[in-house]
Amino acid sequence: AQRFWWPTVSSDVRAFVSSCPVCASVKSPRTPPAGLLQPLPVPSRPWSHIAMDFITGLPNSKGKTVILTVVDRFSKMVHAIPLQRLPSAQQLAEVVVRHVFRLHGLPENITSDRGPQFVAAFWKEFCRLLGITVSLSSGFHPQTNGQVERFNQDLETTLRAMCLKNPQTWSSQLPWAEYSHNTLVNSTGFSPFQAAYGYQPPLFPHQERSASTSGPAAFVRRCRRTWTEYRSRLVRNQERFTSVANRRRSAAPEYKVGDRVWLSSADLPLKGGARKMRPRFIGPFPITKVINPVAVRLELPRALRVHPVFHVSKLKPEKLCPLQTPPAVPPAPRIVDGGPVYSVNKLLASRRVGRGVQYLVDWVGYGPADRQWVPERHILSRDLIDQFHREHPTQPRRPSGSRTL
Repeated sequence: AQRFWWPTVSSDVRAFVSSCPVCASVKSPRTPPAGLLQPLPVPSRPWSHIAMDFITGLPNSKGKTVILTVVDRFSKMVHAIPLQRLPSAQQLAEVVVRHVFRLHGLPENITSDRGPQFVAAFWKEFCRLLGITVSLSSGFHPQTNGQVERFNQDLETTLRAMCLKNPQTWSSQLPWAEYSHNTLVNSTGFSPFQAAYGYQPPLFPHQERSASTSGPAAFVRRCRRTWTEYRSRLVRNQERFTSVANRRRSAAPEYKVGDRVWLSSADLPLKGGARKMRPRFIGPFPITKVINPVAVRLELPRALRVHPVFHVSKLKPEKLCPLQTPPAVPPAPRIVDGGPVYSVNKLLASRRVGRGVQYLVDWVGYGPADRQWVPERHILSRDLIDQFHREHPTQPRRPSGSRTL
Protein backbone atom coordinates (compact mmCIF):
# COMPACT_ATOMS: atom_id res chain seq x y z
CA ALA A 1 0.00 0.00 0.00
CA GLN A 2 1.35 3.41 -0.95
CA ARG A 3 -0.64 5.51 1.54
CA PHE A 4 -1.81 3.12 4.25
CA TRP A 5 -0.13 0.49 6.38
CA TRP A 6 -0.81 -1.52 9.52
CA PRO A 7 0.97 -4.55 11.00
CA THR A 8 -1.34 -7.18 9.45
CA VAL A 9 -2.03 -5.44 6.14
CA SER A 10 -0.77 -8.33 3.95
CA SER A 11 -2.76 -11.06 5.68
CA ASP A 12 -5.86 -8.85 5.88
CA VAL A 13 -5.73 -8.09 2.15
CA ARG A 14 -5.30 -11.79 1.30
CA ALA A 15 -8.24 -12.73 3.55
CA PHE A 16 -10.40 -9.93 2.12
CA VAL A 17 -9.71 -10.86 -1.50
CA SER A 18 -10.12 -14.63 -0.92
CA SER A 19 -13.55 -14.04 0.65
CA CYS A 20 -14.82 -11.75 -2.13
CA PRO A 21 -18.12 -13.26 -3.38
CA VAL A 22 -17.74 -11.73 -6.85
CA CYS A 23 -14.26 -13.25 -7.25
CA ALA A 24 -15.51 -16.62 -5.98
CA SER A 25 -18.31 -16.53 -8.55
CA VAL A 26 -16.40 -15.49 -11.69
CA LYS A 27 -12.87 -16.91 -11.31
CA SER A 28 -11.93 -20.38 -12.53
CA PRO A 29 -9.87 -22.53 -10.13
CA ARG A 30 -6.12 -22.79 -10.73
CA THR A 31 -5.51 -25.71 -8.38
CA PRO A 32 -5.68 -29.48 -9.01
CA PRO A 33 -9.18 -30.98 -8.71
CA ALA A 34 -10.26 -31.59 -5.13
CA GLY A 35 -10.93 -35.08 -3.87
CA LEU A 36 -8.40 -37.89 -3.74
CA LEU A 37 -9.30 -41.01 -5.70
CA GLN A 38 -11.68 -43.29 -3.78
CA PRO A 39 -11.61 -46.56 -5.77
CA LEU A 40 -14.52 -48.94 -5.39
CA PRO A 41 -13.73 -52.03 -3.29
CA VAL A 42 -12.35 -54.98 -5.27
CA PRO A 43 -14.94 -57.81 -5.39
CA SER A 44 -13.90 -61.30 -4.31
CA ARG A 45 -15.50 -63.26 -7.16
CA PRO A 46 -16.76 -62.78 -10.73
CA TRP A 47 -20.11 -61.14 -11.43
CA SER A 48 -20.90 -60.20 -7.84
CA HIS A 49 -20.53 -56.48 -8.64
CA ILE A 50 -21.41 -55.17 -12.09
CA ALA A 51 -21.62 -51.78 -13.82
CA MET A 52 -24.00 -50.72 -16.60
CA ASP A 53 -24.25 -47.96 -19.18
CA PHE A 54 -25.58 -47.26 -22.67
CA ILE A 55 -23.92 -46.35 -25.97
CA THR A 56 -26.26 -44.23 -28.08
CA GLY A 57 -26.10 -42.28 -31.33
CA LEU A 58 -25.34 -45.35 -33.47
CA PRO A 59 -26.61 -45.80 -37.04
CA ASN A 60 -29.51 -48.20 -37.51
CA SER A 61 -28.17 -51.74 -37.89
CA LYS A 62 -30.82 -54.42 -38.38
CA GLY A 63 -33.19 -52.32 -36.28
CA LYS A 64 -30.67 -51.77 -33.45
CA THR A 65 -29.51 -48.26 -32.45
CA VAL A 66 -28.36 -48.65 -28.81
CA ILE A 67 -25.89 -50.89 -26.95
CA LEU A 68 -26.31 -51.83 -23.29
CA THR A 69 -22.84 -52.50 -21.86
CA VAL A 70 -22.49 -54.59 -18.70
CA VAL A 71 -19.07 -54.90 -17.05
CA ASP A 72 -18.08 -57.35 -14.31
CA ARG A 73 -16.02 -55.25 -11.91
CA PHE A 74 -13.97 -58.29 -10.81
CA SER A 75 -12.87 -59.96 -14.05
CA LYS A 76 -13.56 -56.94 -16.35
CA MET A 77 -15.56 -59.32 -18.54
CA VAL A 78 -18.27 -57.57 -20.54
CA HIS A 79 -21.53 -58.19 -22.33
CA ALA A 80 -22.51 -55.79 -25.13
CA ILE A 81 -26.23 -56.15 -25.82
CA PRO A 82 -27.74 -54.46 -28.92
CA LEU A 83 -31.17 -52.86 -28.42
CA GLN A 84 -33.70 -51.15 -30.66
CA ARG A 85 -33.82 -48.02 -28.50
CA LEU A 86 -33.17 -46.84 -24.96
CA PRO A 87 -35.29 -49.14 -22.79
CA SER A 88 -37.71 -48.23 -20.04
CA ALA A 89 -36.93 -49.44 -16.52
CA GLN A 90 -39.18 -52.49 -16.99
CA GLN A 91 -37.62 -53.34 -20.35
CA LEU A 92 -34.14 -52.97 -18.83
CA ALA A 93 -35.04 -55.44 -16.09
CA GLU A 94 -36.16 -57.98 -18.71
CA VAL A 95 -32.94 -57.50 -20.71
CA VAL A 96 -30.56 -58.02 -17.76
CA VAL A 97 -32.48 -61.12 -16.62
CA ARG A 98 -32.24 -62.63 -20.11
CA HIS A 99 -28.65 -61.67 -20.92
CA VAL A 100 -26.84 -61.35 -17.56
CA PHE A 101 -28.60 -62.93 -14.57
CA ARG A 102 -29.43 -66.07 -16.58
CA LEU A 103 -25.72 -66.65 -17.24
CA HIS A 104 -24.02 -65.42 -14.07
CA GLY A 105 -26.62 -65.38 -11.29
CA LEU A 106 -27.79 -62.38 -9.29
CA PRO A 107 -25.15 -59.75 -8.47
CA GLU A 108 -24.79 -58.13 -5.07
CA ASN A 109 -24.41 -54.60 -6.43
CA ILE A 110 -25.09 -52.67 -9.66
CA THR A 111 -23.28 -49.38 -10.37
CA SER A 112 -24.72 -46.97 -12.94
CA ASP A 113 -25.17 -43.32 -13.78
CA ARG A 114 -28.36 -41.40 -13.02
CA GLY A 115 -30.13 -42.14 -16.30
CA PRO A 116 -33.94 -42.24 -16.14
CA GLN A 117 -33.99 -46.05 -16.27
CA PHE A 118 -31.70 -46.37 -13.24
CA VAL A 119 -33.47 -43.83 -11.01
CA ALA A 120 -36.98 -45.09 -11.84
CA ALA A 121 -39.02 -46.48 -8.96
CA PHE A 122 -39.60 -49.74 -10.88
CA TRP A 123 -35.85 -50.41 -11.25
CA LYS A 124 -35.12 -49.65 -7.59
CA GLU A 125 -37.94 -51.90 -6.39
CA PHE A 126 -36.90 -54.65 -8.83
CA CYS A 127 -33.35 -54.63 -7.42
CA ARG A 128 -34.58 -54.43 -3.82
CA LEU A 129 -36.79 -57.50 -4.22
CA LEU A 130 -33.81 -59.45 -5.64
CA GLY A 131 -31.52 -58.31 -2.81
CA ILE A 132 -29.35 -56.18 -5.12
CA THR A 133 -27.98 -52.85 -3.89
CA VAL A 134 -27.89 -49.94 -6.35
CA SER A 135 -24.98 -47.47 -6.50
CA LEU A 136 -25.55 -44.27 -8.51
CA SER A 137 -22.84 -41.86 -9.62
CA SER A 138 -22.75 -38.34 -8.17
CA GLY A 139 -23.91 -35.42 -10.30
CA PHE A 140 -21.81 -34.67 -13.41
CA HIS A 141 -19.05 -37.05 -12.30
CA PRO A 142 -18.96 -40.04 -14.72
CA GLN A 143 -15.63 -41.19 -13.21
CA THR A 144 -17.72 -42.94 -10.53
CA ASN A 145 -18.68 -45.46 -13.22
CA GLY A 146 -15.28 -45.23 -14.88
CA GLN A 147 -14.79 -48.92 -15.77
CA VAL A 148 -17.82 -49.09 -18.04
CA GLU A 149 -17.16 -45.58 -19.42
CA ARG A 150 -13.66 -46.70 -20.47
CA PHE A 151 -14.97 -49.89 -22.06
CA ASN A 152 -17.53 -47.84 -24.01
CA GLN A 153 -14.70 -45.77 -25.49
CA ASP A 154 -12.75 -48.90 -26.45
CA LEU A 155 -15.83 -50.57 -27.93
CA GLU A 156 -16.71 -47.51 -30.02
CA THR A 157 -13.14 -47.40 -31.37
CA THR A 158 -13.20 -51.13 -32.19
CA LEU A 159 -16.55 -50.94 -33.99
CA ARG A 160 -15.40 -47.84 -35.88
CA ALA A 161 -12.38 -49.77 -37.17
CA MET A 162 -14.33 -52.95 -37.98
CA CYS A 163 -17.18 -51.12 -39.75
CA LEU A 164 -15.27 -48.29 -41.39
CA LYS A 165 -16.60 -49.05 -44.88
CA ASN A 166 -20.14 -49.93 -43.84
CA PRO A 167 -21.16 -48.49 -40.43
CA GLN A 168 -24.61 -50.10 -40.66
CA THR A 169 -23.06 -53.55 -40.06
CA TRP A 170 -21.93 -52.82 -36.48
CA SER A 171 -24.52 -55.16 -34.91
CA SER A 172 -23.04 -58.11 -36.86
CA GLN A 173 -19.52 -57.26 -35.66
CA LEU A 174 -20.53 -56.64 -32.03
CA PRO A 175 -20.15 -60.30 -30.84
CA TRP A 176 -16.59 -60.40 -32.21
CA ALA A 177 -15.73 -57.08 -30.56
CA GLU A 178 -17.02 -58.47 -27.25
CA TYR A 179 -15.07 -61.71 -27.67
CA SER A 180 -11.93 -59.76 -28.53
CA HIS A 181 -12.16 -57.74 -25.32
CA ASN A 182 -12.95 -60.74 -23.13
CA THR A 183 -9.96 -62.76 -24.39
CA LEU A 184 -7.41 -59.90 -24.36
CA VAL A 185 -4.76 -60.31 -21.64
CA ASN A 186 -4.56 -57.10 -19.59
CA SER A 187 -2.04 -55.67 -17.10
CA THR A 188 -2.93 -58.32 -14.48
CA GLY A 189 -1.55 -61.05 -16.75
CA PHE A 190 -5.03 -62.55 -17.16
CA SER A 191 -7.76 -62.06 -19.72
CA PRO A 192 -11.29 -61.32 -18.45
CA PHE A 193 -12.39 -64.75 -19.71
CA GLN A 194 -9.59 -66.47 -17.78
CA ALA A 195 -10.30 -64.45 -14.63
CA ALA A 196 -13.97 -65.46 -14.76
CA TYR A 197 -13.69 -69.12 -15.80
CA GLY A 198 -10.17 -70.17 -14.89
CA TYR A 199 -8.86 -70.88 -18.40
CA GLN A 200 -7.98 -68.96 -21.56
CA PRO A 201 -10.05 -69.99 -24.61
CA PRO A 202 -8.04 -70.87 -27.73
CA LEU A 203 -8.38 -68.62 -30.75
CA PHE A 204 -8.12 -71.59 -33.14
CA PRO A 205 -8.94 -75.29 -32.52
CA HIS A 206 -5.34 -76.45 -33.03
CA GLN A 207 -4.28 -74.28 -30.08
CA GLU A 208 -6.31 -76.38 -27.64
CA ARG A 209 -4.09 -77.78 -24.92
CA SER A 210 -4.76 -81.13 -23.34
CA ALA A 211 -5.88 -80.75 -19.73
CA SER A 212 -3.54 -82.21 -17.15
CA THR A 213 -6.39 -82.68 -14.68
CA SER A 214 -10.07 -83.39 -15.08
CA GLY A 215 -13.19 -83.57 -13.00
CA PRO A 216 -15.27 -80.99 -11.11
CA ALA A 217 -13.00 -80.90 -8.04
CA ALA A 218 -9.98 -80.02 -10.17
CA PHE A 219 -12.02 -77.39 -11.99
CA VAL A 220 -13.09 -75.75 -8.70
CA ARG A 221 -9.53 -75.77 -7.39
CA ARG A 222 -8.29 -74.18 -10.61
CA CYS A 223 -10.95 -71.46 -10.48
CA ARG A 224 -10.25 -70.64 -6.83
CA ARG A 225 -6.52 -70.52 -7.46
CA THR A 226 -7.05 -68.26 -10.46
CA TRP A 227 -9.42 -65.93 -8.59
CA THR A 228 -7.10 -65.61 -5.59
CA GLU A 229 -4.07 -64.79 -7.71
CA TYR A 230 -6.05 -62.50 -10.00
CA ARG A 231 -7.57 -60.55 -7.10
CA SER A 232 -4.16 -59.96 -5.52
CA ARG A 233 -2.88 -58.57 -8.83
CA LEU A 234 -6.03 -56.48 -9.21
CA VAL A 235 -5.50 -54.94 -5.76
CA ARG A 236 -1.85 -54.16 -6.57
CA ASN A 237 -2.85 -52.53 -9.85
CA GLN A 238 -5.54 -50.49 -8.12
CA GLU A 239 -3.09 -49.25 -5.47
CA ARG A 240 -0.59 -48.29 -8.17
CA PHE A 241 -3.24 -46.48 -10.23
CA THR A 242 -4.58 -44.65 -7.16
CA SER A 243 -1.09 -43.44 -6.26
CA VAL A 244 -0.50 -42.10 -9.78
CA ALA A 245 -3.96 -40.50 -10.05
CA ASN A 246 -3.64 -38.71 -6.71
CA ARG A 247 -0.52 -36.89 -7.92
CA ARG A 248 -2.84 -34.78 -10.06
CA ARG A 249 -5.43 -34.23 -7.34
CA SER A 250 -5.61 -32.39 -4.04
CA ALA A 251 -7.17 -33.45 -0.77
CA ALA A 252 -10.71 -32.13 -0.37
CA PRO A 253 -11.69 -29.99 2.63
CA GLU A 254 -13.38 -31.91 5.44
CA TYR A 255 -16.89 -30.62 4.87
CA LYS A 256 -19.55 -30.72 7.58
CA VAL A 257 -23.31 -30.37 7.49
CA GLY A 258 -24.11 -26.66 7.47
CA ASP A 259 -20.95 -25.59 5.62
CA ARG A 260 -21.63 -23.40 2.60
CA VAL A 261 -19.95 -24.08 -0.74
CA TRP A 262 -19.80 -22.63 -4.24
CA LEU A 263 -21.02 -24.99 -6.99
CA SER A 264 -19.35 -25.15 -10.41
CA SER A 265 -21.72 -24.04 -13.17
CA ALA A 266 -19.82 -25.93 -15.91
CA ASP A 267 -22.48 -28.64 -16.29
CA LEU A 268 -25.55 -26.81 -14.99
CA PRO A 269 -28.47 -25.79 -17.24
CA LEU A 270 -28.24 -22.08 -16.45
CA LYS A 271 -30.45 -19.88 -18.58
CA GLY A 272 -29.86 -16.53 -20.21
CA GLY A 273 -26.81 -14.59 -21.32
CA ALA A 274 -23.78 -15.64 -23.35
CA ARG A 275 -22.04 -18.72 -21.96
CA LYS A 276 -18.67 -16.94 -21.85
CA MET A 277 -20.13 -14.28 -19.56
CA ARG A 278 -21.88 -16.61 -17.12
CA PRO A 279 -20.49 -17.06 -13.60
CA ARG A 280 -18.09 -19.98 -13.14
CA PHE A 281 -19.62 -20.82 -9.74
CA ILE A 282 -23.04 -20.19 -8.21
CA GLY A 283 -24.15 -20.12 -4.60
CA PRO A 284 -23.03 -20.45 -1.94
CA PHE A 285 -25.32 -23.31 -0.93
CA PRO A 286 -25.46 -25.13 2.43
CA ILE A 287 -24.45 -28.79 2.76
CA THR A 288 -27.31 -30.92 4.08
CA LYS A 289 -25.54 -34.30 4.13
CA VAL A 290 -22.01 -35.66 3.76
CA ILE A 291 -22.42 -38.87 1.73
CA ASN A 292 -18.74 -39.90 1.88
CA PRO A 293 -15.37 -38.09 1.87
CA VAL A 294 -15.81 -37.07 -1.79
CA ALA A 295 -19.58 -36.55 -2.21
CA VAL A 296 -22.07 -34.23 -0.49
CA ARG A 297 -25.73 -33.26 -0.81
CA LEU A 298 -26.59 -29.56 -1.23
CA GLU A 299 -29.72 -27.53 -0.57
CA LEU A 300 -30.44 -26.09 -4.02
CA PRO A 301 -33.12 -23.71 -5.28
CA ARG A 302 -36.17 -25.42 -6.73
CA ALA A 303 -35.58 -23.65 -10.04
CA LEU A 304 -32.29 -25.55 -10.46
CA ARG A 305 -33.60 -28.95 -11.52
CA VAL A 306 -30.55 -31.17 -11.01
CA HIS A 307 -29.76 -33.96 -8.59
CA PRO A 308 -28.35 -32.34 -5.40
CA VAL A 309 -25.47 -34.81 -4.77
CA PHE A 310 -22.11 -33.61 -6.12
CA HIS A 311 -18.49 -34.73 -6.14
CA VAL A 312 -16.21 -32.40 -4.18
CA SER A 313 -14.29 -31.57 -7.38
CA LYS A 314 -17.38 -29.54 -8.40
CA LEU A 315 -17.30 -27.47 -5.20
CA LYS A 316 -15.18 -24.92 -3.42
CA PRO A 317 -15.72 -23.76 0.17
CA GLU A 318 -17.10 -20.35 1.02
CA LYS A 319 -14.41 -18.26 2.68
CA LEU A 320 -15.46 -15.74 5.31
CA CYS A 321 -13.62 -12.65 6.48
CA PRO A 322 -14.75 -10.17 9.16
CA LEU A 323 -13.52 -7.35 6.91
CA GLN A 324 -15.80 -8.46 4.07
CA THR A 325 -19.39 -7.25 3.90
CA PRO A 326 -21.68 -10.26 4.48
CA PRO A 327 -23.60 -11.32 1.35
CA ALA A 328 -27.00 -9.73 1.09
CA VAL A 329 -29.95 -11.84 2.15
CA PRO A 330 -32.49 -12.14 -0.70
CA PRO A 331 -35.33 -9.67 -0.07
CA ALA A 332 -38.61 -11.03 1.22
CA PRO A 333 -41.46 -10.86 -1.30
CA ARG A 334 -44.17 -8.24 -1.02
CA ILE A 335 -47.69 -9.53 -0.43
CA VAL A 336 -50.21 -8.33 -3.02
CA ASP A 337 -53.80 -9.64 -3.00
CA GLY A 338 -52.75 -12.35 -0.57
CA GLY A 339 -49.90 -13.69 -2.75
CA PRO A 340 -46.12 -13.11 -2.85
CA VAL A 341 -44.72 -10.70 -5.44
CA TYR A 342 -40.99 -10.63 -6.30
CA SER A 343 -39.12 -7.74 -7.88
CA VAL A 344 -37.75 -8.23 -11.40
CA ASN A 345 -34.16 -7.12 -11.99
CA LYS A 346 -34.13 -7.73 -15.75
CA LEU A 347 -35.79 -9.69 -18.54
CA LEU A 348 -33.18 -11.80 -20.34
CA ALA A 349 -35.05 -13.61 -23.13
CA SER A 350 -38.50 -14.53 -24.42
CA ARG A 351 -40.05 -17.59 -26.04
CA ARG A 352 -43.40 -18.73 -27.41
CA VAL A 353 -45.24 -21.43 -25.47
CA GLY A 354 -48.49 -22.47 -27.10
CA ARG A 355 -50.41 -19.27 -27.86
CA GLY A 356 -48.63 -17.28 -25.14
CA VAL A 357 -45.20 -15.82 -24.43
CA GLN A 358 -42.85 -16.47 -21.51
CA TYR A 359 -39.95 -14.31 -20.30
CA LEU A 360 -36.72 -15.42 -18.64
CA VAL A 361 -36.60 -13.36 -15.43
CA ASP A 362 -33.57 -12.39 -13.35
CA TRP A 363 -34.90 -11.56 -9.86
CA VAL A 364 -33.65 -8.77 -7.60
CA GLY A 365 -31.41 -10.21 -4.87
CA TYR A 366 -31.19 -13.71 -6.38
CA GLY A 367 -28.46 -15.44 -8.39
CA PRO A 368 -28.36 -17.10 -11.84
CA ALA A 369 -29.55 -20.43 -10.41
CA ASP A 370 -32.92 -18.83 -9.52
CA ARG A 371 -33.74 -17.48 -12.99
CA GLN A 372 -37.11 -18.70 -14.25
CA TRP A 373 -39.34 -18.66 -17.31
CA VAL A 374 -42.45 -16.72 -16.32
CA PRO A 375 -45.71 -16.26 -18.31
CA GLU A 376 -46.28 -12.71 -19.52
CA ARG A 377 -49.43 -12.36 -17.43
CA HIS A 378 -47.36 -12.73 -14.22
CA ILE A 379 -45.15 -9.72 -15.05
CA LEU A 380 -46.98 -6.72 -13.65
CA SER A 381 -44.85 -3.99 -15.27
CA ARG A 382 -45.76 -3.42 -18.92
CA ASP A 383 -42.94 -0.87 -19.17
CA LEU A 384 -40.42 -3.63 -18.37
CA ILE A 385 -41.71 -5.75 -21.25
CA ASP A 386 -41.74 -2.83 -23.69
CA GLN A 387 -38.17 -1.89 -22.72
CA PHE A 388 -37.02 -5.49 -23.28
CA HIS A 389 -38.44 -5.58 -26.81
CA ARG A 390 -36.97 -2.18 -27.67
CA GLU A 391 -33.54 -3.57 -26.73
CA HIS A 392 -34.21 -6.98 -28.36
CA PRO A 393 -36.57 -6.37 -31.30
CA THR A 394 -36.09 -9.88 -32.75
CA GLN A 395 -37.21 -11.73 -29.60
CA PRO A 396 -40.68 -13.37 -29.71
CA ARG A 397 -43.52 -11.22 -28.39
CA ARG A 398 -47.29 -11.18 -28.23
CA PRO A 399 -48.79 -9.53 -31.31
CA SER A 400 -50.04 -6.05 -30.54
CA GLY A 401 -53.77 -5.95 -29.93
CA SER A 402 -54.00 -9.63 -28.95
CA ARG A 403 -55.27 -10.61 -25.54
CA THR A 404 -52.88 -11.90 -22.86
CA LEU A 405 -53.54 -15.58 -22.16
